[in-house]
Amino acid sequence: MYDLVIIGASAAGSAAAVYAARRRLNFIIISKDIGGEVVKNGEVENWLGIVHTTGIELAQQFKAHLEANEVTIENGWEVTGISQENTIHTIHAKKGGEEKNIQTKSIIIATGIHPKHLGVPGEAELQKRGVTSCTVCDGPLYRNKITTTIGAGNTALESALMLADIAQKAYLITKYPNTPETNHGFPKGENILIEKILKKDNVEIIYNTNTTKILGDKKVEGVEYKDLVTGEMHTHQTNGAMVHIGMVPNSGFTDCVKKNENKEIEIDLRAQTSCKGIFAAGDVTNIPFKQLMIASGQGVIAALSAIDYLNYLNE
Repeated sequence: MYDLVIIGASAAGSAAAVYAARRRLNFIIISKDIGGEVVKNGEVENWLGIVHTTGIELAQQFKAHLEANEVTIENGWEVTGISQENTIHTIHAKKGGEEKNIQTKSIIIATGIHPKHLGVPGEAELQKRGVTSCTVCDGPLYRNKITTTIGAGNTALESALMLADIAQKAYLITKYPNTPETNHGFPKGENILIEKILKKDNVEIIYNTNTTKILGDKKVEGVEYKDLVTGEMHTHQTNGAMVHIGMVPNSGFTDCVKKNENKEIEIDLRAQTSCKGIFAAGDVTNIPFKQLMIASGQGVIAALSAIDYLNYLNE
């Protein structure tokens, strides 16, 4: 039986693991991958101590740090449930056709988030045939072509910036108006990214717009959208539709912890969930800002809280 099992190996899970390793806990990480959504980030310029890197490079550094601390990683496993009896928790996981149960005294859930879907006709049908939620992964396929990024946050801005250097033409669709009150169409966007976008001659921003359909038969050929001011419908040709409209917590595998209306796991200041011995950290929780450095710090809090809990059990 383990002292601790950390579910997830992105910023929060990796940070928690480093602290657990330094305390010589008997623990493992179980995760579908290392880095999670981090690897889908393009440029990363807000990770303290590194002026500029990429999501892929940062994930590689996470892995190297874990290996340096001899952390055991059960990679490729998907957690399907958590059950408990008294102070013992059992994690149910699968990998392909294989299943296994892991018993532990404590758990840190750091499973992060996944992309939200538009839910419009053509989106599901044309996935991987021009529709993507990972511009970093698929962007290079659109050299000298036409692309359309849909969204109004930093990920959408980063997508359009990357595509501006690859594609012939890069559209960027936001549902917000171009006003100072909405930060010029991107309420949650960083000003430095907006400034960079506005300097790109081949980027066209379409404001006040809801995407209503992805057009195409065997591949993406265009997008249909509605002007929220006039009500008029428009279409334009595109070879790729990059959907970046927000994220959803990866919390569906467990019912033993309390979640809010957004399916985020609720935690207190010590990262404790509603279930004793289960902690949570990072973007899967109800923290107000989804940022790598915040997730990393929360991972540390969760690890230290788990250590305190284990000390309590041993008293």
